[in-house]
Parts: sequence; structure tokens; C-alpha cells
Amino acid sequence: MQSVWKGAISFGLVSIPIRLFTATEERGVSLHQVHEKDGGRIRYRRVCQVDGEEVAYSDIARGYELPNGEVVVLTDEDFAQLPLASSRAIDVLSFVDAEELDPVQLSRSYYADPTGADPKPYVLLRDALERTGKVAVVKVALRQRESLATLRPRNGVLVLQLMLWPDEVRKPEFSFLKEDVRLRSQEMQMAESYVETLTGEIEPEELVDRYRVALEQLVEAKAAGREVEQPPAPAEDTGAAVDLMDALRRSVEAAKRSRGEDGDAATPPARKKAVAKKASTGQKTAAKKAPAKKAAAKKTATKKTAEQPASKQAAAKQGTRSRGRQTA
Repeated sequence: MQSVWKGAISFGLVSIPIRLFTATEERGVSLHQVHEKDGGRIRYRRVCQVDGEEVAYSDIARGYELPNGEVVVLTDEDFAQLPLASSRAIDVLSFVDAEELDPVQLSRSYYADPTGADPKPYVLLRDALERTGKVAVVKVALRQRESLATLRPRNGVLVLQLMLWPDEVRKPEFSFLKEDVRLRSQEMQMAESYVETLTGEIEPEELVDRYRVALEQLVEAKAAGREVEQPPAPAEDTGAAVDLMDALRRSVEAAKRSRGEDGDAATPPARKKAVAKKASTGQKTAAKKAPAKKAAAKKTATKKTAEQPASKQAAAKQGTRSRGRQTA
């Protein structure tokens, strides 16, 4: 890898010399514009509109057009003279929690490689960020433009990630934001059920650029003069969703089938738990009532015996004495 910037991180009174390397790369199949008839390359020439001559890349500068049509030409020397302190230093502005940063502002990432004789200051800043869970908000000038950026540790390396300025983020102004959209609780529960069903780690086979793979196979097949094999068409759901709830229910069922799970998506999880809880509570209540009924019955029988008339009790005693004499 080739470094794109050399400078230092200003960490208080500590200066940490580093080099920046591009942390990401976009991969794809390189295609050229060609003449469809004979495959000849289509070339573009840099032609000056004033004299009509082709201009070498080394003779090209940048310019700003004024309202009156006049062009102010800016050379590399002009940009080098801009009074930017961040042109060779990454100045730490503040330390914040990662949750405070708006992801829509984040842009290209770079790895920071320490170049000093002693990497201790670099490791100190990296470990301090890891232990505190903070992210450093910094300013840096890359390619003659000053940008906001963040510094955060990743896999033992400090990563510089450029940010857009707040006024570069467009404000969403859409008509539906002013509408009073009401959601039924059943719809929300079903949507949450779909989210819960697909919650988990992403399967490795899903982390593949299928378009790039298919394009490479297409190029190989045409180069070899073979017919391009078409993949089987995905199975279609023949039943049309009649409403939002039906669409959500089918989505949950399809998600469960894709993960090899069985289950009825018609009853939302919250409702199922409530039903199960109610049934369990009913069983416990019945179990509690059973001993209570037995105790009440026993108490009633004792009370009835105590309330028998004196004549009946005497007769019962007399019968017991007679049986005793006969036995003797």
C-alpha cells in the first residue's frame, strides 16, 4: 500500500507522527467503453475550448468561474500556501461517545501507521480510547481540503474516518413527514416479530457480491464461446397480500422457513405470551382452590356432627353400650 498523507496527531502536548493508508477498496470488474461493432476503445481527449488544442495532464490546473464569466486559475502552489494548520497535523477537537456521531456524516476511512522511533505515544492514545470507549473528533487536511474526521481504534490500529461538515448533510423534506400516520398495535407487533425472527449473525454466503461473481462468469463464458447459464428463478409467492397485516404475516413465515424454523406467525409474540401466562395463572388458581374446597368440606362435616340433636347423640351412645354387653 502507498501512503496518502504524512503528518502527526496532536494529542495535547504529545505529537504522534503517522502515515495514512486507505483502509478500504471497492472491487469490481473493470469495464471499458468500446465500439460495439468492432470492440475498439473509446478515448476521451482533454481539449481546450479556447484554442481547440489537446492539453497534457501536467498542464491542467483548476479554476473558479466568477459570475461575470472570468476564470480565476488556481495552481498546486496556490493550494500549498493556504493557511491550514491541519495540513500536516491532525488536531484533536474533542472526545465523544460513538453514539453521538451521526452515521450519515461518516465517509472514507484510513489506517494510521506510527512512523516515530517509539510507538508508545501511539499505543497510549489507542488504549486510552479503547478503555474509555470514546472517539476523538479531529480536523485534518487531505488532498488540499480540510475535513472533520474521527479517530477510533480497530483491530489494534487507529482508524481515521473522514466526516462531512454539518451543512453538507441535506435535510429530509418529504410530504409524508407531515402526515398523521397511525399504526395498529397488531401491525407493530407483527413487524417486531419479523425483526426478532431475522435477528442474529449474517450468514457468510450473504456477504458475497453476487453481481460481481455473475459478471465474471458472464465474461468467462463469452470469452470461451459458451452459452451463459441462467440461475434458477426464485420461487414466487402466488398468493397476493390483501393488506399490510397479511403481508407482514407472510414475511414472518417466509423468514422462519428460510432459517429452518417452524411456527405460527398469525399470533404475535406478545399475544402468545399473554395467552400462555393466562393459562398458567388459571392452572395455579385451580390448584390453590382444590385444597381450599377439601378443607371447607371437612369443616362443614364436623360442624354438622356437632349440631346433631341431644336425643340422637344419646341414642347413639346407648347403642354403643348395648353392643358392648353383648360382646361381654
